[in-house]
Amino acid sequence: MELFSNLPLMIALFAIVFAQFVKIPIQYAVTRELDWKLFTSTGGMPSSHSAAVTSLTTAVAFEHGVDSTIFAVAAMFAVITMYDATGVRFQAGQQALTINKMRNDFYLFMDETRKWPQKKEEEKIAELKTLLGHKPSEVFMGALTGIAIAIVFYSILR
Repeated sequence: MELFSNLPLMIALFAIVFAQFVKIPIQYAVTRELDWKLFTSTGGMPSSHSAAVTSLTTAVAFEHGVDSTIFAVAAMFAVITMYDATGVRFQAGQQALTINKMRNDFYLFMDETRKWPQKKEEEKIAELKTLLGHKPSEVFMGALTGIAIAIVFYSILR
């Protein structure tokens, strides 16, 4: 199938999977808790969005050169994606954190749920998504991850 011979696409997809997987040992090193749900969650270190768009842009540079129109499109796509990851999506996550705290404070204050403090976190009201976006350091590390992955693939395969 021709789709699978598209090396820039395959590298970008690999970068997403790699960045998502590597979140698990990074989080474990910090918290000493193994959380496999990170593989399918948004947010966290490194940014898989940044890894994907920078690996794609780097692969396009290898394939078509940095003076090509397609590289310009890929580069602008990468910049917009990473800007959004640190801007709107990160702020939405911060708002979700605040809303979660307000909701928890409300329940505790009203003391309407006697068993609330004894419940496990998974049993509580479904949490709003709080890992929507990325900190700038997460986007930067995701970008470096993507660039490194594309360089390694092109060094090996070309």
